[in-house]
Amino acid sequence: MAVESPTAPATPERQPFRPGLEGVPATQSAICDIDGQQGLLTYRGYSVGDLVAQSSFLETAYLLIWGELPTSTELRAFEHEVQMHRRVSFRIRDMMKSFPSGGHPMDALQASAASLGLFYSRRALDNPEYIVGAVVRLLAKIPTMVAAFQLIRKGQDPIQPRDDLAYAANFLYMLTEREPDPLAARIFDTCLILHAEHSLNASTFSARVTASTLTDPYAVVASAVGTLAGPLHGGANEDVLAMLEEIGSLDQVEPWLEQAMAQKQKIMGFGHREYKVKDPRAVILQKLAEDLFDQFGHDPLYDLARKLEEVAAERLGPKGIYPNVDFYSGLVYRKLGIPEDLFTPIFAIARTAGWLAHWKEQLGANRIYRPSQIYTGAAGRDWMPLQAR
Repeated sequence: MAVESPTAPATPERQPFRPGLEGVPATQSAICDIDGQQGLLTYRGYSVGDLVAQSSFLETAYLLIWGELPTSTELRAFEHEVQMHRRVSFRIRDMMKSFPSGGHPMDALQASAASLGLFYSRRALDNPEYIVGAVVRLLAKIPTMVAAFQLIRKGQDPIQPRDDLAYAANFLYMLTEREPDPLAARIFDTCLILHAEHSLNASTFSARVTASTLTDPYAVVASAVGTLAGPLHGGANEDVLAMLEEIGSLDQVEPWLEQAMAQKQKIMGFGHREYKVKDPRAVILQKLAEDLFDQFGHDPLYDLARKLEEVAAERLGPKGIYPNVDFYSGLVYRKLGIPEDLFTPIFAIARTAGWLAHWKEQLGANRIYRPSQIYTGAAGRDWMPLQAR
């Protein structure tokens, strides 16, 4: 009787390689949803437009991290806890004083955020009190560290937080030791809401990968800060202002754009992996810029930005390339008197809420990230002794 050959194991089908993991689902999340065709952004099901009109940054952070809007009692308690934890250890301030004054604030923030893990090193990821404590400390101390380095690098002592000021107003106060105008504080708070979360972007993916190893949350945020620092992610709003200054005048907008497109140069502040229409955050930020100009004076760079958007719509719009969140945010921060190299650290202040939401969600159903690869290297090579090479 013939013996049947054993069935060979099925060869797994090789998946197509997608650079940048474009379109490849890497997780399931209930935190944020983006409709790039319609230009819609929601946090936990709430429109970002409704949140900026009705909410505050800390209330939005609570929603992102805990999944539901807080009651008035819960919100007051959360705000109080954050206010009471704004100060940082003198040892962290002393460490920051040793940083080179010419260093970028994002590098200072990454090192400072990571150092928090030394002060709160007990890791109890299954303890709800530990989770709450980490959330409060990071939301409270990240703005303080950003403001502290800004003054330290100028040779000044950091300004202590004021417990009587709300989150956004307190940060602006720590930068200048002047209580900010209420409109400026409200607009800055709105900017924080707009930047708080945006699905599985590069820094959030970095945060989830780091979180999946079950390390401490301070390392999670530090890794995300390092990812955000790149010009293709968080640093683009600085480059938008440089681009507008390079254009220089309204009559140069069109020829500048034509030359940039001919040279296949990236137009900073335009295009987004998700959106095929104008970024809804850019729409809101443009209105915020106009509100600031009405009260504090016009910025001629805004005229260049509007002209560039108008001209680019004719040439780039058919390709689904429109202004993104970075296009107008720099103009808002500039009018608020914020130095350009603090734009990305401010992005990090806001996005800490989203990173913590994803950290907490990752812990809820954790599996360490270990994607596969497509090997493209050599095979079957024979060893060559050192003398024969």
